[in-house]
Amino acid sequence: MRSLILALVFASTAVAAQDEPTRTLITNVNVFDGVSDRLIEGASVMIEDNLISAVSIDPIDAEGAMVIDGGGRTMTPGFIDAHVHLTLQVNYAELAALDEYYFAFTQADQAEKMLLRGFTTARDAGGNVYSLMRAINEGLVNGPRLYVSGGTIGQSGGHGDYRLPNDPPRLIATQAPWAVRQGHSAVIDGPDQALSAAREQLRKGSTQLKLFTGGGVASPTDPLDVVEMTPEEVRAVVQAAENWNTYVMSHVYNTRGIRLAVENGVKSIEHANFIDEETLDIVIENDAWLSVQALVFVNTPAGMSPEVQDRFKQALAGLDSMFSLAKEKGFKKLAFGTDVIGDPALLARQNEEFSLRTRWFEPAEILRQATSGNAELMALSGPRNPYPEKLGVIEEGAYADLILIDGNPLEDIDVLVDYDENFDLIMKDGVIYKNTLN
Repeated sequence: MRSLILALVFASTAVAAQDEPTRTLITNVNVFDGVSDRLIEGASVMIEDNLISAVSIDPIDAEGAMVIDGGGRTMTPGFIDAHVHLTLQVNYAELAALDEYYFAFTQADQAEKMLLRGFTTARDAGGNVYSLMRAINEGLVNGPRLYVSGGTIGQSGGHGDYRLPNDPPRLIATQAPWAVRQGHSAVIDGPDQALSAAREQLRKGSTQLKLFTGGGVASPTDPLDVVEMTPEEVRAVVQAAENWNTYVMSHVYNTRGIRLAVENGVKSIEHANFIDEETLDIVIENDAWLSVQALVFVNTPAGMSPEVQDRFKQALAGLDSMFSLAKEKGFKKLAFGTDVIGDPALLARQNEEFSLRTRWFEPAEILRQATSGNAELMALSGPRNPYPEKLGVIEEGAYADLILIDGNPLEDIDVLVDYDENFDLIMKDGVIYKNTLN
């Protein structure tokens, strides 16, 4: 009996110990909190389990905590990329020849590399990454928190229709194209098919939906000036998302397609390179976001046809006007994204997006775009948000997604480009994934 009682006592003590929060105290850091344009100098940050419990310039009780001396480094929130494609990081020529197993291996590889570049959260803007999100959340693989759009929704002959020229028309085809079969896209014609496609992505676990209302730079069939989908088709997708208490994002460059999207309820416009002031006013009136990129247009992919290269030049030409207009209008709902597809080498340069934006914005503005700003955009997914605590900020109650940087990005944002050299500690969800301090 005595041995049984002792066993029960030891068991209850072990359970109690497991229930106690894991504490990590990081001292002697200068904190960019995700909002302010000044650092909180000489601060300490306490992490309990996966959340920040205190940020203070006064001493914090370190009892029971692992203590890390930040050595005067800059601490920032983990970065958020609002437009990535983890599925499609293979050569364009191979896309149609690969099965879902190979895509899964490349996804996992790219996810870990993205995390080690300091991106602790990413919104995947199209592709079948549902299992990747689950695997990351369960700790099976390393990677950023993912907001998943799932299969992109577009019309026949539009952006996202990956059929080859010799593929049969949809009306007589006996099998869906490879991208549809593997869940990377959904090709629709008519509001009924749009509604069905939207519901399918929500059924699989999408946190938001992605559609196309204009042509694309790398599309085989649709020029940049065309408008895609009808108002009825767009409204069907938006209605499905709203019924699930989330939102829709739309790929589009031209003004007509932007207006089609926002006037029918789309809340996030991807790219928008050709936007004009009148159309931006409509975006503002409809309380929508512009999710924009520089890196992908500054670096035209090699091996593309002359037609595609010309489209990249058109998009690049519109970049300065779009960014300048947003700056002039004081437009704050401007997301930070990269949108690299089919070019792992370029994706490895993801952090160059920070430097490229200095042509239009101050470092503090860019850092806010990549942290608290993007976090506000992620939160539009409402109840579908798998990460309900605060993201993109360093404050009490926020997720412990942190980077310790050798240098001050508010003075020299270029320190973020050489992430391998300058990022000395990367933490996501209270777990340290890189630490070169000790």
